[in-house]
Amino acid sequence: MERKNLAALDELDFAILSCLQEDGRMSFTVMAETLKVSIGTIRTRCNKLIEDGTVNIIGRVNPDKVGFNSYAQIAVFVRPATLIDKVARKISTMPEVSFLAGTSGDHDLEVDVMCRNNEHLVDFINRISKLAGVNQTKTTLYFKVYKYAQPELGLLKY
Repeated sequence: MERKNLAALDELDFAILSCLQEDGRMSFTVMAETLKVSIGTIRTRCNKLIEDGTVNIIGRVNPDKVGFNSYAQIAVFVRPATLIDKVARKISTMPEVSFLAGTSGDHDLEVDVMCRNNEHLVDFINRISKLAGVNQTKTTLYFKVYKYAQPELGLLKY
């Protein structure tokens, strides 16, 4: 995935993104009033941010409320290392995966998953353990999630 050049976003773009993070259903009218610009400006900017892939408007589900009660982080060790990308691509297609990254240090991939229960989690771990190149996995079960959020855009300098 290609990263958008941060310099291409201005203060208004970040303000719009912050509004959408607060309420993804916020109307253009409310945003325009809040940010003291015209509705047309908001509409144009929002459409640009959607078209260029900066933002996707989605419904974010609370996993606990819909029956996902088993969260875990799985460290994946891949051998030989030349298979890391292939293994990552396969894991990325699995619906339980909420986060996947290549890492430095002891393991090669970090996978965060949300499963219905521990039996579902064990099944998931068995599936990735059988992938060609997966040498070992190490699972850390999350007992309680205290914060689940996106980064605060206000921390960025424009």
